[in-house]
Amino acid sequence: MLTCIIRYHIDPTKKDQFAQYARTWGQAIPRCGADLIGYFAPHEGSSTLAYGIYTIESLAAYEAYRERLANDPLGQENYALAQRERFLLREDRTWLKLVSTPHGRRA
Repeated sequence: MLTCIIRYHIDPTKKDQFAQYARTWGQAIPRCGADLIGYFAPHEGSSTLAYGIYTIESLAAYEAYRERLANDPLGQENYALAQRERFLLREDRTWLKLVSTPHGRRA
């Protein structure tokens, strides 16, 4: 299992547009095959950093997922929203794998 962490630099005056973008991915990403952990918007501290985090089985599964997402009507609509509103200034992806297992909830 791999975890993808997307770090976004967003326009701080367009947090509402980013929130809409995040909510839409909340529907499209799971439908297209990844396990969405969530999207996180600035709250305190930096007003420009936001994150999207999801897990997927493998890089091969990721390639198939990306194709489904690109062909998904809601995904296409969300890509267009980001292009039109220009609230994403930069987007970086980092791939990580969990190495701390076993782990559990805190007491």
